Amino acid sequence: MTTSSVNVTTIEASAASEAQRYRSLLAAARGLVRCDAAALLRLDGDVLRPLAVDGLSDETLGRQFPVASHPRFARLLESGRGLRFAHDCGLPDPYDGLVAGQPGILPVHDCMGAPLRLRGAVWGLLTLDALEPGAFETVGPAQLDALVALVETGIEAAHTIQEMEARAMREQAVAQALRSGPGATRELLGSSPAMRQLCSEIDTVAVSDLTVLLLGETGVGKDLVAQRLHARSRRSGQPLVQVNCAALPETLADSELFGHKRGAFTGAVQDRNGKFEIADGGTLFLDEVGELPLTVQAKLLRVLQSGEVQRPGSDRTLKVDVRVIAATNRDLPAAIAQGRFRADLYHRLSVYPLVVPPLRERGRDVVALAGGFLEENQHRLGARNLRLSPASKAALLAHGWPGNVRELEHVISRASLRAFGEHREQRRGARWTAIEPHHLALDAAAAGSSPVAAPSIPPEPAPVDRRPSLAGTPGGTLREATEAFQRAWLADALARHHGHVANAAREAGIDRSNFHRTLRKLGVPRPEDTR
Repeated sequence: MTTSSVNVTTIEASAASEAQRYRSLLAAARGLVRCDAAALLRLDGDVLRPLAVDGLSDETLGRQFPVASHPRFARLLESGRGLRFAHDCGLPDPYDGLVAGQPGILPVHDCMGAPLRLRGAVWGLLTLDALEPGAFETVGPAQLDALVALVETGIEAAHTIQEMEARAMREQAVAQALRSGPGATRELLGSSPAMRQLCSEIDTVAVSDLTVLLLGETGVGKDLVAQRLHARSRRSGQPLVQVNCAALPETLADSELFGHKRGAFTGAVQDRNGKFEIADGGTLFLDEVGELPLTVQAKLLRVLQSGEVQRPGSDRTLKVDVRVIAATNRDLPAAIAQGRFRADLYHRLSVYPLVVPPLRERGRDVVALAGGFLEENQHRLGARNLRLSPASKAALLAHGWPGNVRELEHVISRASLRAFGEHREQRRGARWTAIEPHHLALDAAAAGSSPVAAPSIPPEPAPVDRRPSLAGTPGGTLREATEAFQRAWLADALARHHGHVANAAREAGIDRSNFHRTLRKLGVPRPEDTR
């Protein structure tokens, strides 16, 4: 196959997305040079990020490769025109165990690559890998130059198309904003249909100033969605200020959000800027907005309606230009019906609602996310090439993930630590550390416990264990069943401890203030504390 037979324009025109364009380009590259795997990695500062892989595991897409930690990549970037590594090269290979379609974790024997340039600047790397030693001995400098020219032409075309799409998307979003009126860091990973749809909606609304309400279960990554919305907005050069509304005591919420004047209340010894003032010109992210007290909801509504903030203790109003993003895992319409949330504030916040999908609806994204968490853990632990075994990947894909991405992160962190400790002696000289299903301990995670017990103060013994069970819970959604179980458990715990809140909170494993907040959230009657 010759360079002239590859029509890059056809590749670009037929691709449905930026990722598909890069995958098509890699497929064309593999047509020129026979190999077991190929990858396009873009240089972002001092980190290489995989944009497309062909022949490598999905896990690779979740990884980020700091150049300083991967000497082969550093050598390729410094090489100018590219190079081929000897099959017995002693430098660690970042792709060991990542070649797709293999029955086990296998090492890469032959690899070559070259830096890629876009408009005169280094854009990233093209890498080619083979499991057979000496597979690239017949690839000469002229063929490598032709391959690089092909890929750089494709990248230039993809970049041009991306610019045109971004321009059209921006103009569409601006027009939509005009018609509708005014209203961190990790990145979002995943190529599932649910995530592609979410990212498409994020990019559509990001360039406008519409208020966005993020909806989704705990642990799905609503904070990352907020970061992407801000990063792709016209306010990206201004601050993104985050407020955890659930952590705001009612007595301090005014001061935290709107600031205060000196002397406004006891302890106000100096003027203070609120979060709205700090975020002026940028974005304010109100996380867990459903937990705000009703009195603060009314003041927040006035700010959203007028764009003006009045500090407690001051008669002067301050004009602020803030784009608001709010997030909640609560059913706000139900909270409105129960009188716990203002309907007018809900409609003000949900100008553009976005539902962040749970991990169980994202298919193979779980493997890519796990790859990213493994990369973080191997650098944190000083481990060498933490890799998921095929059985572990299957176990991750089969798990239900009630705790979503946050649960996955914790599972991978614990598994990395277990595998690292278990193979500490055998690991010397090994090229990777395999993560097996027993390291993941997903059965224990599903049961809501970890094999490694954390130190805790034991609860007071009860003569009879009358704790409720989920068995036999009547029909309804998972959330309704879970909340019903929690209400019954908490009421039973209070009864066992004769209304002593501190002891019941200790048994629940949470501090007393959070215990009170949970009782209020679930509507469980709170007895007097018998301290």
